[in-house]
Amino acid sequence: MMFDTAEKNRAVEPFGTNLSQGAADYPGLDAWRDLDVKQAPQWYDQKVFEESMHELSHVPPLVFAGEVDVLRERLAAAAAGKAFVLQGGDCAETFAGATANKISSRIRTILQMAAVLTYGASMPVVKMGRMAGQFAKPRSSDMETRDGVTLPSFRGEIVNGFDFTEESRRHDPRRMVQAYHTSASTLNLIRAFTTGGFADLRTVHSWNKGFMSNPAYARFDELAAEIDRAVRFMEAAGADFDALRTVEFFSAHEALLLDYERALTRVDSRTGLPYITSSHFVWIGERTRQIDGAHVDYLSRIQNPIGVKLGPTTTVEQAMELIEKLDPEREPGRLTFIVRMGAGTIRERLPEIMQGVKAEGATPLWITDPMHGNTITAANGYKTRRLEDIMNEVRGFFEVAHATGTHPGGLHIELTGDDVAECLGGSVAIDESAFDERYETLVDPRLNHQQSLELAFLVAESLAKGNTP
Repeated sequence: MMFDTAEKNRAVEPFGTNLSQGAADYPGLDAWRDLDVKQAPQWYDQKVFEESMHELSHVPPLVFAGEVDVLRERLAAAAAGKAFVLQGGDCAETFAGATANKISSRIRTILQMAAVLTYGASMPVVKMGRMAGQFAKPRSSDMETRDGVTLPSFRGEIVNGFDFTEESRRHDPRRMVQAYHTSASTLNLIRAFTTGGFADLRTVHSWNKGFMSNPAYARFDELAAEIDRAVRFMEAAGADFDALRTVEFFSAHEALLLDYERALTRVDSRTGLPYITSSHFVWIGERTRQIDGAHVDYLSRIQNPIGVKLGPTTTVEQAMELIEKLDPEREPGRLTFIVRMGAGTIRERLPEIMQGVKAEGATPLWITDPMHGNTITAANGYKTRRLEDIMNEVRGFFEVAHATGTHPGGLHIELTGDDVAECLGGSVAIDESAFDERYETLVDPRLNHQQSLELAFLVAESLAKGNTP
């Protein structure tokens, strides 16, 4: 039986007081339950919900407070102009997609992009995956109608299924438990890949194997050869290669389901402060960033570095309200603004916001999300994006950042390591005719491997020049 959000919020109490075995018992962590919870699922069974929450509140953390603190230091360096952040991964992860091949191809794509950015711009790159937790998606409508049948919208596999049936589309709380276990196995693979030799920069040539030849890959091969020569020179000079063998790789996702995040919040034994342990980095979406809403309240009370998506309707006043609520102490690395304006809007709307925030003395990390403001519907009905628009928004972001004296600190994109056809354009151009056979995403279109590399080269050139390409 369905029950409304207000009823659910009243029914579910904090998850226990044994800090070594249960979810965090900390002042204020349940204040969000009395606020407006946007995008909240309507779980079909209260008893199953409570059982699922109890289980999640006692499972081991997926990430640890010490790792989160390291990420905060890395993001502080990026905000100060000493590093660049690369966030990439699936629009919406699926349980079936958590295979070794798919995870490794996504990591390989991010590593290749990071190599391009690091070598091209001579700047450290903080690598972060939209992985191991990006299972929930906000929707503009609660319901979807097909051929006269109306069912709940697909909200990501952590909530319901994609198949258009009543059973599939019901909001099943057991899916949160499955999402936890899938995230755990994904993180296990990520740690193995990034520390077990897969990410060793001395094997940079092998990262291109298995991909068909095209200009983006050929250009990467040239860069790989340059890196190889530099590594051999360092080896001859007696350099220590420990830093080349492994990479830091952090997880990130949108903190959309507050039930899930609350159950996975733990108190750090070192500091006595609460951390979300579902991910190193979490962000608040454009649809849930209301200053008096539940999502902003909850994330204001945890220690993780957090992001907020800023769309074209954002005002300077709203940005400053978010800073005061989420980062009142102005802690370096605490707050990231992820800008998603649209290629045709960013040059008009972003300057006022960046200038206004800077005038108030605040220094959040600014990164660009050139994906979500550029979604269109193709003539054949597929949701898509043009690579040209994505690149145009990236250029606009750099233009505005340089004009306002702000460090353009990062890139946030939806990508896959597979040879899909979901976004239009590229050096080997994808057109709408390819969608029927190679369109795989369940929600938003992603850049494929070669399109992601093309974008990385554009950003590296911009960072290296200190102006727009």
